[in-house]
Amino acid sequence: MRIAVVAHIRHPVAEPFMGGMEAHAALLCQGLRSAGHDVTLLAAQGSSDPQLIRICEEPYESVLPWDEWRGTSKLDEFQRRAFARAREIVAEQSFDVVHNNSLFPDLIDWAREDGIAMVTSQHVPPFGKMADAVRRAAGCGIAQITVASHSQMPLWFDEPSANIRVVHNGIDCRSWHPAEDGLSGRLVWTGRITPNKGLRETIEAVRKAGAALDIAGPAEDRSYFEECMEAGSGADIRYLGQLHGDALRLLVRQARAALVTPMWDEPFGLVAAEALASGVPVIAFDRGAMREVVGPVGLLVEGGSSDRLARAIAKIDTLDRGRCRSRAVERFSVDAMIAGYEGAYHDAIAAGDRASSSSCSSTTALLA
Repeated sequence: MRIAVVAHIRHPVAEPFMGGMEAHAALLCQGLRSAGHDVTLLAAQGSSDPQLIRICEEPYESVLPWDEWRGTSKLDEFQRRAFARAREIVAEQSFDVVHNNSLFPDLIDWAREDGIAMVTSQHVPPFGKMADAVRRAAGCGIAQITVASHSQMPLWFDEPSANIRVVHNGIDCRSWHPAEDGLSGRLVWTGRITPNKGLRETIEAVRKAGAALDIAGPAEDRSYFEECMEAGSGADIRYLGQLHGDALRLLVRQARAALVTPMWDEPFGLVAAEALASGVPVIAFDRGAMREVVGPVGLLVEGGSSDRLARAIAKIDTLDRGRCRSRAVERFSVDAMIAGYEGAYHDAIAAGDRASSSSCSSTTALLA
């Protein structure tokens, strides 16, 4: 198939990835190509892909930072121009299907207007216009919708629909693999350093447990980062900056355990799956999809409780690293993810083949 992947344009799709959406888009393109598909990435300037078409000259975070401009007409217009360019490119080229990996709701409506087979992957909980666009697409076969976990289904949809399915995010289990040498004996925490990721609670728990911790990730909220470092003063805690590629994977696989501490209902939890693939036990706050990802091979504690997290740290050595690896390979491999998406692609294309744009006339009429 000829597939256009439309990325979120807050950050470039390039290492070091600023978040899970960028990592997912890159892995999606790689996985689809490995499966024999012809893939074009439509993304912001600075993205790294052999078949990249830029739809904006710079990611919006560099000119209109989300924390300052969210909800403004200026940021909305920036995105509208970029994704209107994506719409033009899709119209000009003969793609079999479009994979919408962005957070721009109008793309779903545009695809239905244009009769374009599209699969939209939701990586966040429902919000405003996106929730409305997804609901308008319910039952429209050319507009397939995927969510990353079963925990997200009831948040997005009131009732089941044939064009809605769960496709777990995948990870490259060949790159994320168990350590061949000795372990560091240290705990690890990775991710964006913002309050909703729970680093402060992690540090408090590590201090109480008398453990050692390595931290890696971008300090997006500088004042919060400084607050966390102050809370960890005097403890055996190291901040290693933002790592990527082999350096990040080595840090994780040599860890005694990974702490994953979302303070919100995380739709998936990529860092948890990456740790499991590395044979590293995960201790997580029981929020969002953490129970679905970690399952019985790790430890789940009440969200936000540093006391319970500290007590769980004391139980790390009861966890089986081999079972962690097996769970990731069986459930969260790239091959499993690609197979799930291929099913959605075929359904979207088949719906378009069965009928012309009138196949969705009942919903398209709402756009007039």
